[in-house]
Amino acid sequence: MASDVIVAVDMMGGDFAPSAITGGVAEALERFGDAYRYLLVGDQEVVRKGLVELGVNAEDSRLEFVHAPEVVGMNEHPVKALREKRNSSIGVAMDMVKAGRAGGVFSAGNTGAAVGASFLKWRMLEGLARPGIATVMPGEKEPWILMDSGATVDCTPSVLAQFAIMGDLYAKQTLKLANPRIGLLSNGTEEGKGNKQVQDAFGLIKNIPGINFIGNVEGHDLFCGKVDVVVCDGFVGNVVLKTSEQLCKSMSNMIKGQVMQKFWWKMGGLLSKGAFKEVKKQTDAGEVGGAPLLGVKGCCVIGHGNFQAHAVANGIRAVGELIREKLNDRIVEVIHQYALDSIG
Repeated sequence: MASDVIVAVDMMGGDFAPSAITGGVAEALERFGDAYRYLLVGDQEVVRKGLVELGVNAEDSRLEFVHAPEVVGMNEHPVKALREKRNSSIGVAMDMVKAGRAGGVFSAGNTGAAVGASFLKWRMLEGLARPGIATVMPGEKEPWILMDSGATVDCTPSVLAQFAIMGDLYAKQTLKLANPRIGLLSNGTEEGKGNKQVQDAFGLIKNIPGINFIGNVEGHDLFCGKVDVVVCDGFVGNVVLKTSEQLCKSMSNMIKGQVMQKFWWKMGGLLSKGAFKEVKKQTDAGEVGGAPLLGVKGCCVIGHGNFQAHAVANGIRAVGELIREKLNDRIVEVIHQYALDSIG
């Protein structure tokens, strides 16, 4: 029986598109069986040829090709490109959701274009002002959520309060936490710390019923298990995200470099190879499949531009789970429940 969960895939978005994306679709078809159907949005001839080369039956009933000949490049200005390229793969993929032909979108392309297209074409959920990207981050003990990691770089205090609500819900759904600890990123834990934006947001979040707000958190609190959801604007969050990613890579390279210096260190490294692989897996964003854009009227998961096939398949799965779990319905329900109009 055909699935009613339909994922629109931006086939042309990403550093290694379309080959990495077609590889991800091929893996998804094998791994997830009939769980999903796919709208493959991009240059139809190129996409079809790529799938056939991977041994995929292009006439598979789970697949539908949607032609979109234009591509928003990774370094293009998002809004300008969307206006000039009406038939871009990311724009057309968003149109598929708006038209009811798909339930959500996966894209590993230009993040700004994905955020801009969803905001312009889908609009915001009732009661919300701006979208936020909820990124699952690794921790010493358990993962945590960074909200926002790059969608809205300039936030009012009320938007940060709304991020706290959405982050709380996403942590309950994704991390399976009954009462996630919500922290506001600042330069000190005291209530009076931070700029005016953070100070005003503190007062708003503190007064939201049902939120386990633990107050301000600092940079050194993020990875050690003290907080489950870290709230900040997209400018700060994106800096945290990219700094953390590069730190992981640099530390790994530094350890490898030192291990290779002496014979016994090399032997120890070989014995610890399994542990190193497990840590690498825990810190690999591709295992999560990307981050959802919360607050808009649709499901969108944004992957890293460097995603390869396995990560793309995980991203497709993440979209499917968002569609099935109807997180947006829950967000609207809670926004109304908390009467956020008073802070929005």
